Amino acid sequence: MLTGKKIVLGVSGGIAAYKAAALTSKLVQKGAEVKVIMTPGAQNFIAPTTFQALSRQPVYTDTFDEQDASGIQHIDVADWADLFLLAPATANLIGKLANGLADDMLSTTLLATEAPVYLAPAMNVHMYSHPAVMKNMKQLDAWGFRFIEPGEGYLACGYVGKGRLEEPLTIVQVLEDQMKKKQLLKGKKVLVTAGPTREQIDPVRYFTNPSTGKMGFALARQAAELGADVTLVSGPVQLDTPSGVHRVDVTTADEMYQQVMQHYPHQDLVIKSAAVADYRPAVTYEQKMKKREGDYVVEMERTKDILKELGETKEHQYLIGFAAETQEIEKYGREKMKKKNLDAIVVNNVSDEGAGFGHDTNASLFFTKKGTEETYPLMTKDELASKVLEAAAKEMSGGWA
Repeated sequence: MLTGKKIVLGVSGGIAAYKAAALTSKLVQKGAEVKVIMTPGAQNFIAPTTFQALSRQPVYTDTFDEQDASGIQHIDVADWADLFLLAPATANLIGKLANGLADDMLSTTLLATEAPVYLAPAMNVHMYSHPAVMKNMKQLDAWGFRFIEPGEGYLACGYVGKGRLEEPLTIVQVLEDQMKKKQLLKGKKVLVTAGPTREQIDPVRYFTNPSTGKMGFALARQAAELGADVTLVSGPVQLDTPSGVHRVDVTTADEMYQQVMQHYPHQDLVIKSAAVADYRPAVTYEQKMKKREGDYVVEMERTKDILKELGETKEHQYLIGFAAETQEIEKYGREKMKKKNLDAIVVNNVSDEGAGFGHDTNASLFFTKKGTEETYPLMTKDELASKVLEAAAKEMSGGWA
C-alpha cells in the first residue's frame, strides 16, 4: 500500500530520533519515496547523512538553505508529499503545530502542506500527560491530524510509562492500514447531517435541543479519511469543518430539509445523525415579544420528517438513521428502521453515562436490514464513526454474507 507513495518524514529533537533511521529504511523497503526534514534539535541526536544514505534523497535542515534556486524548498516539499509523518513528534513540535508557529524548515513545511499528517509522539510520561500537551493534541485531532499513540515502557529519562515512540514496524503497519482504509469509500458520495436545528419564536428566542454535532462531524471526518466525497449539512454548532469535507450550514429544520433533498439524488451513502426538531412554533414574531402577566402557550406545528421522506424516495442510496432513546432502545430502534425504510440504524441510549449529546464518547447498537447486528461499547465518537462506516461499506459492496 506504500509503493510509490511520497512521504515526508519530520524528525524532531528527542532521543527517539535514532528510531527514525530504522523507520526511514523500512519505508524505503516498502517502496515509498522518503524525504527527511530535521529540526536543529534532532541533529544533536543523529546526523543528516544517516538519513541521506538510507533514503537516497536530500535531507532538509535549514529553511534558508535553498538547494534549488528555481523554487522555494519548503513549499515544494509540502506540495510533493502524499503524506507527512512526524516521528518522533516532541512536545515542542506538537505545541508549535497546534499554535501555527513556524520558525524552522519542518514547521514551515507543515503549515504549507495539504497532505495528511501523522504524528508519533515521544516524550517523558509526565510531559505527555501535561494539560498543555493534551490540549495541543486535542486541537490537532479536531483539525484532522492523525496520531500514532506512543507505547508504554522504559523511557530514556529513567521513568516507566507512556511516552516511548512506537516501534518502526508498527508505524509502517498503521500507515499501510490507513492507505487500505482509504479505498473503502473511494469514489463514493456521502451525505451526513449533524447538529441541532433552531426554530425561532421571535428574534431573541428559539426552540432547540442539546445536540453538539460531534457525532455527525466524526462521521464526516472518518468518511473523508475512507476516500469519500463528503457533504456535511450542519445545524448551528461550534465545531471546525473536518479536512476535505464540503460543509453546508443551516439553522432551521426546513432549511436542513431543503439542502438534504437537493443533494440526495447524487449520493451513494446518506447518514442522518442530526437532531432535527419535530415541531416548530406555528407563528414566528418579527419583533421581540414583551413579557406579560400569566402563562403563555406556544402553538406548535410539525416539521417535515426528513428521514421518512428519504426512505420513501431512495433509489440506489444506502440510508442510515440515528435514534436517541432512553428506554427499550432495541425495540424502538428496530421499529424506526422499518418505519423509515432504512438500510441501517445506530441507536444510542442517551441516558447512559458518557453517551449521547455533548460527550466525546458514545455507546450504540447497530442494526441493518440485511441482519447485521453489532453492539458497540463506550468508545470515542470517531472510533464509532469508523466502525459504522466500515460496516456500511462492506454491505454496500456485498461484503456481508
